[in-house]
Amino acid sequence: MTAEALPTTSNLKRAANEATKTLNRGISEFVVMAADTEPLEILLHLPLLAEDKNVPYVFVPSKQALGRACGVTRPVIACSVTSNEGSQLRSQIQQLKDAIEKLLI
Repeated sequence: MTAEALPTTSNLKRAANEATKTLNRGISEFVVMAADTEPLEILLHLPLLAEDKNVPYVFVPSKQALGRACGVTRPVIACSVTSNEGSQLRSQIQQLKDAIEKLLI
């Protein structure tokens, strides 16, 4: 899946607050967080919430790179990928989710 495919759909929620909402609503497929967030405490609730909801998560090194991958010029500290039943990206999202789950083992 290309990074350009997600920002054009409603499958991507950017920012820690939006990621928290998707986790609480049970619609998140996986969560991506930036490790260079300052202060890091503003997103440390997300791994705990993701583990409670059995949602895989991963840290990436740069919030600037995460922002570019999300299709915006601003840094993004967290994003959540959601999935609609009729989504054309369903299989690609599942492949990424499986890859992230392998990282957690």
